Amino acid sequence: MLYDAYQLHTDLLYPLRAAATSALNLLDDPGAALRSTRLPYPGRDAQARVAAAFELIARAQLTHTRPSFGIDTVTVGDREVAVTEQMVAETPFAQLLRFAKDTPAEQPRVLLVAPMSGHFATLLRDTVRTLLADHDVYVTDWANARDVPLWYGRFGLDQYVTHLIHFMETIGPGAHMIAVCQPCVAALAAAAAMSQGGHPARPRSLTLMAGPVDCRVNPTKVNELATGQTMEWFETRLIASVPLRHRGAWRRVYPGFLQLIAFMSMNLERHVKAFVDLYNAVIAGEHEKAAGTRSFYSEYFAVADLPAEFYLDTVRLVFQEYALARGTLTLDGRKIEPAAIRGTALLTIEGERDDICAVGQTMAAHDLTPGIRPYLKQHHMQAGVGHYGVFSGRRWQNEIYPIVRDMIHQMEARGAMSAAAGQRAGAPQ
Repeated sequence: MLYDAYQLHTDLLYPLRAAATSALNLLDDPGAALRSTRLPYPGRDAQARVAAAFELIARAQLTHTRPSFGIDTVTVGDREVAVTEQMVAETPFAQLLRFAKDTPAEQPRVLLVAPMSGHFATLLRDTVRTLLADHDVYVTDWANARDVPLWYGRFGLDQYVTHLIHFMETIGPGAHMIAVCQPCVAALAAAAAMSQGGHPARPRSLTLMAGPVDCRVNPTKVNELATGQTMEWFETRLIASVPLRHRGAWRRVYPGFLQLIAFMSMNLERHVKAFVDLYNAVIAGEHEKAAGTRSFYSEYFAVADLPAEFYLDTVRLVFQEYALARGTLTLDGRKIEPAAIRGTALLTIEGERDDICAVGQTMAAHDLTPGIRPYLKQHHMQAGVGHYGVFSGRRWQNEIYPIVRDMIHQMEARGAMSAAAGQRAGAPQ
């Protein structure tokens, strides 16, 4: 009933939003000002205000389709090169995308693991664009669960981990893995499972950014919510069946719109202010400021449903039982042992003002990996940034990314030296 009620509400408001969009197109100068660099003509303030109001109505809606990454070119060295999205692997629940560059230069291969947390992988657009200058970038592009037919079965945390292992196999030995936010636990688990099995494609380096490796450290409001309710509460209150009109009809999901509501409620005043500022910026002709707000909320309001199994596994195993941190997490009946990781460099990154994943929760990965030599471990706490500032924005580009890049390239150099030494040792005397 929960999803059906949301769908009915969306359907009822559709005519109003469609009318607002049409009205924007009919308004002459103020309407053009919303989409161009022209200012409203003098004496048209009332019309500009009406147009601004129509824009707010038109934009206050959720979408359920992945936006485009929109990365067509990137600067490599001193030249601009073309970028093409390529799908290199696919399952019903995900695609492995490669951002292929029109350049013969070989660069370190990196799997960027996107969260499955109510938004699409395009939330990491800035992360991808920044990495592309110096790396061959692959991204986990998770499907919207409401579009996955029921006959494809369950998708829980264990399937998430096996997907990462499969994608690392597809990329091949010597690749690096970067996980952002929620999948830090799965990425560490995948690296451990591959190390335990001596897998040749285990990551050469592992970067964990603002992820809940051990939520017992400095609990946030998110952690308190997860521990403040029983699993039965989460399953009965937050899990819904996909309506019949969608391809994944009857699949049990945690709806993306609920996750968005939860995130927005944490900073509701800030989001309300953002829309008020958008209204004022449109009227004042501050087009650059308005464009930034539009771009952010176009992405933020694009939501994806999570498979119920994955959501409930995450709540129980990550936020309530701390299974990885306590050594009780299993994969296919075998206990995951992060202590088995050796030879893989570990970099953890946290934001000083992160109110979703607090300082110390990601750094906990160092205590779980005693098999990694100290000189292959590094931690960085970025001052002055919140959760999203860890992987997007100016501080990410100018202060955090150089640390990530240098660690990856140092491990590439170590790999090259080891390969050369192996060749010399195998050469005939």
